[in-house]
Amino acid sequence: MLGLEVKKRLNAETRAYAAELLDRYGLGAFKNYYPRQLSGGMKQKAALIRTLAFSPELLLLDEPFSALDYQQRLLLADEVHSIIKRGGYTAVLVTHDISEAICMSDRVIILSERPARIRKQVEINMGSDTPLERRSNR
Repeated sequence: MLGLEVKKRLNAETRAYAAELLDRYGLGAFKNYYPRQLSGGMKQKAALIRTLAFSPELLLLDEPFSALDYQQRLLLADEVHSIIKRGGYTAVLVTHDISEAICMSDRVIILSERPARIRKQVEINMGSDTPLERRSNR
């Protein structure tokens, strides 16, 4: 709620929506916790919820799982993918992990080194599987 308050967008409606997002994505019971009391995955999920509370048209996910261990990475990727698909959001995922890019995306754009230029675009057609299922079906 702090982000909404700082941006002067906190009102009864946005407070209720933020609380709904916390409940919907399993963090409602932790809404009064300090960040130091949350696990790495919970912090990442809270950061995504904080962004969703602004009802953005576009989500920019810049290395969202880089600070997590492999197991947490897989689980959180599944949850984030589900949130994006269920909410109908458009997202740009920046990652250096090509398997993560393929498992999370409908389209992968490969960039050159600086100055960045598009080297290749690849459409990903793996159905509506979750990232975890996509990784196991390789």
